[in-house]
Amino acid sequence: MKKFVLLFAAFTGIVSAVSAQTVIPKGWWRASLQRADGNTIDFNFEVTYTGNKPTWFIRNATERIPLTDIRWEKDTLLAAMPVFESSFRLHYEKDGTLRGFWTRGTSANDVTLPVTIVHNQAARFPQHVQPAKHNITGRWATTFTDKKGNSSIAVAEFVQKGRQLTGTFLTPTGDYRFLEGVVSGDSLFMSAFDGIHAFTFIARADNNKKISGGRVFSGPASTETWVAEANAKASYSDTISAVYLRPGQDRLHFRFPDLDSNMVSISDARFKNKVVIIQLMGSWCPNCMDETAFLSNFYNHNKQRGIEVIALAYEYSDDFHRSQKSLRKFQQHYNVQYPMLITGVKVSDAARTEKTLPEITPIRTYPTTIFIGKDGKVKKTDNGFQGPGTGAHHEEYKKNFNALIDNLLKQ
Repeated sequence: MKKFVLLFAAFTGIVSAVSAQTVIPKGWWRASLQRADGNTIDFNFEVTYTGNKPTWFIRNATERIPLTDIRWEKDTLLAAMPVFESSFRLHYEKDGTLRGFWTRGTSANDVTLPVTIVHNQAARFPQHVQPAKHNITGRWATTFTDKKGNSSIAVAEFVQKGRQLTGTFLTPTGDYRFLEGVVSGDSLFMSAFDGIHAFTFIARADNNKKISGGRVFSGPASTETWVAEANAKASYSDTISAVYLRPGQDRLHFRFPDLDSNMVSISDARFKNKVVIIQLMGSWCPNCMDETAFLSNFYNHNKQRGIEVIALAYEYSDDFHRSQKSLRKFQQHYNVQYPMLITGVKVSDAARTEKTLPEITPIRTYPTTIFIGKDGKVKKTDNGFQGPGTGAHHEEYKKNFNALIDNLLKQ
């Protein structure tokens, strides 16, 4: 009889209590992270099953992030993100709602936000249902301003179909990845959640040329304002985050442990007479996640051509085992076959560059990529990464990347 009840519940999606545990219904759910200021960061995920094993797919526009590390501890449901130090701790309520907390690691104390998750909700902003007054598809010159009055320039690119809105913001330090939302009346609402990034953007679309009164809510407390003007030629300068060789330098010199504690040096025989790509990254960095997916796939298909990749990780902590555990998730999730080295220097350390790569100017953004020729000399540095959320820009990046590698292999 017990077996029949379990099978019936799994088949129909009806929740049944089994030793204080439940079968979470299949279908779409809407999650709301609740900030102390009353604002929320909303996103959707789909629950599916392979046999009795659940997978949650977090949706951000066309992106799907799979969560498979889902388990019960007595009456508490634990769901961990596939990468990052990020997880949910939830209880299944009698009304069919999941309630609990989202927690992610930082360089100081963990960040924790309450979360409420409701079933049968595929819409991201179901409360905003008015017909759109304007279509804001296009490229926008954007200015963000923080609470201290400091401004930064970005480029927004939006695609609007009816009320549905997707897009991203391009900045000198990387992109905001996949944003999804709606235009309701004269207002726009967009959000994203990937385990580290947790954003909600709101603003007023005055017309199809001007956006005003914008605010962006990030994480538990951060708030910025933003405005934008339509401009097909909008751009920004990336020199503020660029990295260069210091005068008199043309090579890198480093030696750090990999995830198995083996020491790896750029001077090792395996890197001699090869094109080497150095990835400066961190397991806390969403753009690094996108670059790792790209580089891992590239390396696994091109290493036989005389190409090597080395990741140098700057983590929240200088504790080797914490860094190892977090980076191991990257390694396993993206099938990384190249060395991932733990620098042992915190990303928050103001002297991180001098302690690890004194041959270059200060590292200002992650990821930063350094290309080394077959002669062992640095040929190019590249800051930031235009990920798949940028659409055509990502395709252009891949084209230029491949052309650069082809050229270096010929030298």
